[in-house]
Amino acid sequence: MNHKQLRLETPPLVEREYFTDPQHAVDRLRGLYDQAANFLTQHFLRALGGEAPQARYRAFYPEVRLTTTSHVKADSRLAFGHVTLPGTYAATITRPDLFANYLREQFALLMRNHGVSIGVGVSDTPMPVHFAVATRTDLNVPQEGVLDFSLRDVFDVPDLNTVNDDIVNGVAVPAPDGTQQLAPFTAQRVDYSLARLSHYTATAAEHFQNFVLFTNYQFYVDEFEAFARAALANPALGYSAFVAPGNQIIDSPDGEILPLPKMPQMPSYHLKREGSQGITLVNIGVGPSNAKTATDHIAVLRPHAWLMVGHCAGLRNSQSLGDFVLAHAYLREDNVLNDDLPVWVPVPPLAEVQVALEEAVAEITQLQGYELKRIMRTGTVATIDNRNWELRDQSGPIHRLSLSRAIALDMESATIAANGFRFRVPYGTLLCVSDKPLHGELKLPGMATDFYRTQVSNHLLIGVRAMEKLRDMPLSRIHSRKLRSFHETAFM
Repeated sequence: MNHKQLRLETPPLVEREYFTDPQHAVDRLRGLYDQAANFLTQHFLRALGGEAPQARYRAFYPEVRLTTTSHVKADSRLAFGHVTLPGTYAATITRPDLFANYLREQFALLMRNHGVSIGVGVSDTPMPVHFAVATRTDLNVPQEGVLDFSLRDVFDVPDLNTVNDDIVNGVAVPAPDGTQQLAPFTAQRVDYSLARLSHYTATAAEHFQNFVLFTNYQFYVDEFEAFARAALANPALGYSAFVAPGNQIIDSPDGEILPLPKMPQMPSYHLKREGSQGITLVNIGVGPSNAKTATDHIAVLRPHAWLMVGHCAGLRNSQSLGDFVLAHAYLREDNVLNDDLPVWVPVPPLAEVQVALEEAVAEITQLQGYELKRIMRTGTVATIDNRNWELRDQSGPIHRLSLSRAIALDMESATIAANGFRFRVPYGTLLCVSDKPLHGELKLPGMATDFYRTQVSNHLLIGVRAMEKLRDMPLSRIHSRKLRSFHETAFM
């Protein structure tokens, strides 16, 4: 079928409307999004049912837009919610149902800080049919060649011109008419990550919470589930449900969770709280590639913080198995982000996160002063991309590690921190020493001591407690200006 022979059919065109009430703006976005998604879904279902397409079907993402003409600086303590220069700013929007709270918050800040209305209309960015039907779990878009017509001739498909990180990487340019970016991600980029999250984690995006823990061992999952069940038994803690892979939801401490016949690559677990203020745990497995993949996609959900809590190699003879390492700097030899964030870019520690982690260690271990310092070192964490680095000539790596003053080594932490810096998501790292390869204590069965087992049990609780402390902070403290560049998008 030649697409040039098909007429173009779209939903009815609508005029842009302007709003001074954030909720009304979100409601209008939902109406426009649903209209576009339903239009594509209906025609796609007809095509799947064997009805020959009679047109090329195209629908567009909704868009928000604002214009400000004043150079007056916004009086705000927040690092977001305002634009730096007069001009017109716009963003394509997807899944306004999922992002309703986020959008209301961003709109309210812009209206208050600039005294402007928010325009809501239809963009010129086509909505790919893959993303239009993404919420329909009973539907799959077949690969090219499966249908008796070319999918690309009838529907739009994802476009790499808009599925990219140009905005957060600081290389995006204004539109031909001078319109600048309002949000860190385009609608297609967000939709792409929402689809990937479902694939990698086996849980729907709506279950993810604003505070995310990453780990690299199954043990932490077991501890998190135990904590979640105990939390559900205590309503005063404010947690309402626990979600496991396969979107299995329990709301009581004795709820049943069935094992999946096939686990996803990065299983995720969500201890839910009103307003998505709970905690998500993602078992990313081992390696910087997994760490980048997970954070690339979770970033579109705009979490308030993410932390790495996993195992590491201790590099100092004075450390013991089970000691904690609080990272205040990173030696990046993971190599997966070099093209997006060059290694010469510093990844600074965030004071609020560091303090929350240190206080959480003290609370959970009940240690203070010298006794606390005895089991927790603060220093540089090196992240590498070769798990068996110690089997090669050690002179080069050891020299670099010594020059950097590194105290621990792993394969994920610097990647997670660097992507947090890149995506403007507050980050931190607390690791537990599981081996000391430079000092004859390799990670082998039977080496764990009672002290080590106790510390690992505490580790997950420390991560949870740190997240609860961050949750109780005002956003003006969590979202540090350290993460913002010269010209930022107004949306967080």
